[in-house]
Amino acid sequence: MPKRHWEDFEPGAVTVYGPRLVTREEIIAFAAEFDPQPMHLDEAAGQATLLGGLAASGWHSCCLLMRMIADGFVNQTSSMGAPGVDEIRWLAPLRPGTRVWVRTTVLETRASKSRPEVGFVRCRFEMIDERDTVLTSLVSPLMLERRAAGARR
Repeated sequence: MPKRHWEDFEPGAVTVYGPRLVTREEIIAFAAEFDPQPMHLDEAAGQATLLGGLAASGWHSCCLLMRMIADGFVNQTSSMGAPGVDEIRWLAPLRPGTRVWVRTTVLETRASKSRPEVGFVRCRFEMIDERDTVLTSLVSPLMLERRAAGARR
């Protein structure tokens, strides 16, 4: 499959990747190793928090989001990585048994001023559930190779 380059992205473009079913077992396994807070390990403990039940760690949500972005988006492009993440928001709990998708919206594109072979594509990645509820939102600029270094779009 041909890789998509910087020139292939337009502000406002939306794509959706997934779905993926999130299980109770994977929520607990991730939490046990990386974020062992009670609300991520035990239903009763989760009930006593603002989450109101067992919920995935926000970091687990980010890892799932990254996997779905890699499979559906990044690995299909001329990605050169990312200089960081501008924003992460955990907006609603990710519960066991939830089927999730990632909705990607291109916010803006710009050519690098210092490296003519690089273009930036700033995206909002939203993990959504079956009801289109946004669970996690992440905004990041991605670096993509340009087809012709320094060429205008």
